[in-house]
Amino acid sequence: MKEQTPIPESDPETGLGYWRQQEMLLLEQVMALVGRSLSPDVTLREMLHLMSELLGLNRGRVVLLDEETDTASIRFAYGLTRKETALGVYKVGEGITGRVLAAGQLTIVQDIDQEPRFLFRAVQRAHLPEGMVSFIAMPIKIEQKTVGVLACHRIRMRNRALSDDLTILRILATLAGQLLQLQATLRARTKVLEQRNEMLSRALQTEAARYGIVGTAPSVLKAISELERVSDATASVLLMGASGTGKELFARALHLASPRRERPFIKINCAAIPETLFESELFGYERGAFTGANAARAGWFEQATTGTIFLDEIGELPLSMQTKLLRTLQEGTITRLGGKREIGIDVRLVAATNRDLEQEAARGTFRQDLYYRLNVIPIRLPALSDRREDIPALVLHFLNHINQTHQRNVNLTQSAINRLQNHDWPGNIRELSNLIERLVLLAENAIVDEAEVERILPKPDAPVRTTTTPLGMAPRAPLHHDQHSLTEALPSFAAALVRPYVTAQSHSAQQLRQALIECGGNKSRAAQLLGLTVRQLVYRLEKLGVLP
Repeated sequence: MKEQTPIPESDPETGLGYWRQQEMLLLEQVMALVGRSLSPDVTLREMLHLMSELLGLNRGRVVLLDEETDTASIRFAYGLTRKETALGVYKVGEGITGRVLAAGQLTIVQDIDQEPRFLFRAVQRAHLPEGMVSFIAMPIKIEQKTVGVLACHRIRMRNRALSDDLTILRILATLAGQLLQLQATLRARTKVLEQRNEMLSRALQTEAARYGIVGTAPSVLKAISELERVSDATASVLLMGASGTGKELFARALHLASPRRERPFIKINCAAIPETLFESELFGYERGAFTGANAARAGWFEQATTGTIFLDEIGELPLSMQTKLLRTLQEGTITRLGGKREIGIDVRLVAATNRDLEQEAARGTFRQDLYYRLNVIPIRLPALSDRREDIPALVLHFLNHINQTHQRNVNLTQSAINRLQNHDWPGNIRELSNLIERLVLLAENAIVDEAEVERILPKPDAPVRTTTTPLGMAPRAPLHHDQHSLTEALPSFAAALVRPYVTAQSHSAQQLRQALIECGGNKSRAAQLLGLTVRQLVYRLEKLGVLP
């Protein structure tokens, strides 16, 4: 570092007014830095630079104390090499710097060559200019406690008063202390917040994991919180949400959170029971009630007594059964098919639907009084598109499970996971699970990249969105949008590995009519052709006013 040339006393442009201008410029520059950033790393380094360039206070350094080791080291410097900075380590009380740390008092060495306690540790005497060199060490304090030292070399051959240098150094040392205090406060608060966030995150993950639910999105945690708040009640709960959002998992979570957790949990898919078997399945039957009833059988409600019964897709329940279900909920009794005596039951009902039951009740396709009975405690489950932050965790969860099931070792790259996270999932979690299974089963390499995921994902312009067909399930045939025979599509689709994800508005009136025509009016065959259950077909026929 080249030392500044001494300023002659006779020069009117470099007298007292000049130094005041330099001081003001230094303070303006430092405060501008503080305004842009409160980080001492940036501000203190530039402050030492300005001290040298504007005031001739060279080789400035900020030495900070480490209370755990009771030593101090140069943390910020200007005009020192990296090696010199690394050598600047002092014990408390050692040398001039250590003495200032111990006493907390300003120390001025008029001539470093005449001071036996001056160590020359960071900068050797041979690397300093010839002639008299002074050293100033100003304590940096936080709440009256010395935490560091602001020090510099001062060339004596200048027409600038020592008192002026001390004044500006006091200001800068005070500013340094305030910045360091602010940094310490922010670090402490940040650490507390990080600890709290970590504890909260662990608690939330544990809470969700306790029920087997993967994810900590706010919408998921809200649903869990709601079901926990009503877990001790006996009122009916209605889980609402699109298909594939995990309604059964949340129903089981409600059961596990309730006092009935040790009692039976019976799940029934209303869409999978033929209409003629509903009553006997739900309420049981007596011996001789019908041909083949050689012995009495308890229905699902009796088997679930003292526990929880989960009726999934309750919107598929026939109107005749809706009346009997309402009576059961109101009176707490059932009557077996072919029986005459009432049997008391104690069951917590949890129902689920992906339909808008309120609109169906208004149209008369669902009993209004039953809807009100079921809708005592409604809980809406989020679609996967509303909880995208959970997709990476869900992907890893399904990967682990499917790899173990099929004895594979397939993994996804981060870019592949990102692509899945950005995809639209009309089939929600079920669709994601099926697609991961397809990826695992069809993967040619142990690592699946984004290109492979892109190849398997449904194309945006596809007429029907698809998901992988679970093993053991027959694929459902897609509908053509033209007048060609629907049966022409069956052979090619039967060999496919995907099935369409369909909503309640999936088929037009024209498609329904065409299916019935090709099947000769047979609803069962038409439903199979369309990839629907008979009940789903009838619901669409009634909704669109299509006569068979």
